[in-house]
Amino acid sequence: MAIDQQTHPALPAGTVTLVFTDIEGSTTLLQRLGDGYQQVLQDHHHLVREAIRLGGGYEIQTAGDAFFVVFERARDAVTSAVAAQQALLQHPWPEGISVHVRMGLHTGEPTPSPDGYVGLDVNRAARISGAAWGGQIVVSRTTRALIEHDMPDGVSLRDLGYHRLKDLEHPEHLYQALHPILPAQFPPVRSLDTLPNNLPRRLSSFIGREQDRRVSGRPGGHRRPGRTGRAGGAHAGSSGGGA
Repeated sequence: MAIDQQTHPALPAGTVTLVFTDIEGSTTLLQRLGDGYQQVLQDHHHLVREAIRLGGGYEIQTAGDAFFVVFERARDAVTSAVAAQQALLQHPWPEGISVHVRMGLHTGEPTPSPDGYVGLDVNRAARISGAAWGGQIVVSRTTRALIEHDMPDGVSLRDLGYHRLKDLEHPEHLYQALHPILPAQFPPVRSLDTLPNNLPRRLSSFIGREQDRRVSGRPGGHRRPGRTGRAGGAHAGSSGGGA
């Protein structure tokens, strides 16, 4: 869906931090909860959108349980990711379930387009998200470089080393964002180096549908672009997230 330039100002150009998120094990939750999953999805969307709004982010697209968001400052992106994880962790979910959301952040210079952004940085951010575990925040070396001397309150970074990610030519140096209230221990990130037979697990809902998704940033889901499209106040998207 193209942006109405008379209604929405242009998306931020230049250097931005891209954030991809999605629920880990959403298919299992759907099978367990049945119709009750819709309320879980709505609560998830509300909590994530509130964190985006507080950080001044731009919600670009949603697809099922997945979000694609950009921030003008890397520090704000990390702050919002931590806030979202805290809210998800503390929320009273039904039937004793937990909702674990993986998040990947990368800073680059994608090109704004009528449908979002284009450029390899879009794909790189999504692949980083796909390497994370539910509840984990993984950031690229570029994002780390921009926040290391201006770290959000309570946040520190753990070096996860270099990892090969699907469709990316060179290994990515990854870091985990840590906060005292969030879980800190996770298995090795899901990369081509750690998965059996080098077969990647399910990545973002925005990646893998068509080959050109690696540069398009057009997942085809719900779109909330521009500064007036910052998150908050809208209903949740439909169910149908990934496993």
